[in-house]
Amino acid sequence: MGNHRQDIPNVEGVSRKDVALVVQSPRRSKLPATRRTLSNKRMPEVSVTCMIETVDYVEEATDTANRTGTAQEKQSRKLDRSLWKRLGGILHHTFINKKNLRHSAFLLCTTMAIILILLKILSVGQLSIEDAQLPEFTVLSHELFLMKTAKQLGANRMLTQSLVKKPASDMSSKAFESQKMTSEEFESEEINVSSFGVLRQEDELWSKPNSDGFEQCIDRPKNYKKAGEGTNGYMLVNANGGLNQMRDGICDMVAIARIMNATLVIPFLDHSSFWSDPSEFRDIFDVHHFIETLKEDVRIVERLPSSYANIEPLWKAPVSWSKDSYYREEILPLLKKHKVIYFTHTDSRLANNDLPVAIQQVRCRACYKSIMFSDSIQQLSNILIDRMRGGESYIALHLRYEKDMLAFTGCSYGLTVNEAKELHQMRYDTKHWKEKDIDGEEKRRQGACPLSPREAALLLKGLGFPPSTRIYIAAGEIFGNGSLDALKIEFPNIFSHSTLATEKELRPFMGYQNRLAALDYSLALESDVFVYTYDGNMAKAVQGHRRFEGYRKTISPKRQSLVKLIDGMDQGEISWQEFETEVRGLHKDRVGGPDPRERGDNPKSEETFYANPFPGCICQRKHSHRFNIR
Repeated sequence: MGNHRQDIPNVEGVSRKDVALVVQSPRRSKLPATRRTLSNKRMPEVSVTCMIETVDYVEEATDTANRTGTAQEKQSRKLDRSLWKRLGGILHHTFINKKNLRHSAFLLCTTMAIILILLKILSVGQLSIEDAQLPEFTVLSHELFLMKTAKQLGANRMLTQSLVKKPASDMSSKAFESQKMTSEEFESEEINVSSFGVLRQEDELWSKPNSDGFEQCIDRPKNYKKAGEGTNGYMLVNANGGLNQMRDGICDMVAIARIMNATLVIPFLDHSSFWSDPSEFRDIFDVHHFIETLKEDVRIVERLPSSYANIEPLWKAPVSWSKDSYYREEILPLLKKHKVIYFTHTDSRLANNDLPVAIQQVRCRACYKSIMFSDSIQQLSNILIDRMRGGESYIALHLRYEKDMLAFTGCSYGLTVNEAKELHQMRYDTKHWKEKDIDGEEKRRQGACPLSPREAALLLKGLGFPPSTRIYIAAGEIFGNGSLDALKIEFPNIFSHSTLATEKELRPFMGYQNRLAALDYSLALESDVFVYTYDGNMAKAVQGHRRFEGYRKTISPKRQSLVKLIDGMDQGEISWQEFETEVRGLHKDRVGGPDPRERGDNPKSEETFYANPFPGCICQRKHSHRFNIR
C-alpha cells in the first residue's frame, strides 16, 4: 500500500472512509478480510483445531489493515485524480456501498470456515465434540490434535471428557494457557493408548459385522405375474408347533400356494402343542396386513366361500423338505380334483435349497414383510424396547434353559439330582419324543446341549462385555432352583418381559405363551447384540431375520469348544486370561456376517432357509464380488 500516490481529491458522494475501506479490502490489498468486514454475530463455539491458524491469521491481518487504514487517511489528500477515478470505478462496479462490502467479506469468511470444517470431517471422520461444544477459547493445540488422530482415533469421548471445559467467561487467556497440555504432559496422563484400546474394544463389542455390500433383494420384477382371480383350489393348513415353527411353516404355505396357484385360507394355529396356547391367527398376527401385502403373490381369504363349505377336504401331510416339483406334479393334481386340500402339518415342508429364486423371494416377503404381529403385541413390544434400551445398548440372550428343551435333549448339567429325575420323567411321559435314554454328559461334550446360565455368563464375560451390560432374557421360565444366580452375579442388569412390563400391561398376555414369545421375538430382533445358547426354532428365526435386516450382530456360540474350555478352567488346566483369549478367537468370525447358507448331506444337517436367507433373498451389490453363488 505504500506505493499509492499522495493526493486524493474530494469527489461528490464519496467519503474518504469509503476509499480507506477499498484500500483495506481483500481484492485490493491481497489481505484476508479484516474484523471490519466480518459480521458482528459471534460464530458458534466449535472445537475445531484446524481453524486455529486461520483465526490467528485473521487477527494479524486485522491489526495490519487498521494501521494501514490510518496511514492512508493521513496521506489521502495527496493521491492524484487518476487513481481516485480507478478506485471510484472499482467502487461502482464491485462494491457500491459499505453494506455490500461487509456482506461480501462475511460470506467469504463464512465459506472459508465451512470448507475447513468439511475438510476436518473428511480427514478425521467426525468432529471432536461428544456431549457438548467446547467454549470459545477451549480448543486443542495443533500438536495435541495430531497426536490424537494418530494414536487415539475413535476415542473422542474420553479425550473430550478429560479436557478442562471451563466457560470462556471464567477463564483469562493466561489461565487457559496454564490449562493446555503439552505433548509430554499428554503422554504422562492416564489417558493413554491402552485406555483408548479398551474403549475401542467396547465399541467393537457392539458394532455390526461388515456386510460387504450384501443387502435384501426381494422386489418383484417388472414382468412378475401377479396372482389373478383364477384358482386351482383352496388350501386349508394347520400350523403346528410353537410360535416360530408355526411362523416359518405359514411362510412356506404361502410359497406353496404360489407354486400351485391355490388360494390360501388364513391358517389355523396349533392348540395341542406343549404350550397349549388357544390363540388364533388374528390374536398374534395382523390379518389385514398379511392379506394386503401378499395380494400380488397369492390370493388369501379369511374363510372358505359358501359354495365350498360342503366340500370334504382331502387331508394330506406333505413330504418334508420337498421341492417345488413335488407340489406341481403330485399335490396339484389332487388339489384340482378335490378342490379343497387340508395340510395337517406345515413344519419344514419345503426344501431349503434348489428352489427358483422367485419362490425363495415369496418366502421372504411373507416372513419379513407380511406376517407382522398384531397391534397389541407391537405396541407393548415398542414400550418394552424403549425401557430396555434406556439410552444404552443391550444384549438379547436366548437362554433356552427351559424345562421342555432340557427334557427333550436329555441335558441336566448344573441341576440337582431331583431336577434331573423330573426331566427324565417328562421325557418318558411325552410319547411323540422318540429318544428316551440319553447320556446327558456325553451330549454336552459334543456341544449338543443348551448352555447353562453359568456357561452363558462365562461366554459373555470372556468376550469382553462389562458387568454393567444390560441383558434381556428372551426365553420362558428358566428351569432349576437358583439357575440364574450365576448369570446375575456376573451381570446384575438382567431383565425379562415380566420385569419390564407392569402387571396391568401383561395381563392380556398371561396364559398365552405364543403371545409372550412374540414379545421376546420383537425385543431379540431389535437388540444391539443377539446371543443364542441353542439352535432352536427361535434362534434360527431371529438370526435369519437379523441377517435380512442388514446383518445385525448375532453371536453364535461354538458350544463344543466352549464347554471344553470351561471344564479345563474349572479343573485348573488353563487360566482366566487363556480362557478369555481362546473365547475371543473362537468367536471372532461368528458374529452374523454374510456367508452363504451351508449345505449338508441331508436336509436335517444343512442350515435352514429361515436361519440364513442368503442366497435367495440377499444379494451383493454389483461392484462387490466376494462370493460366487451358483
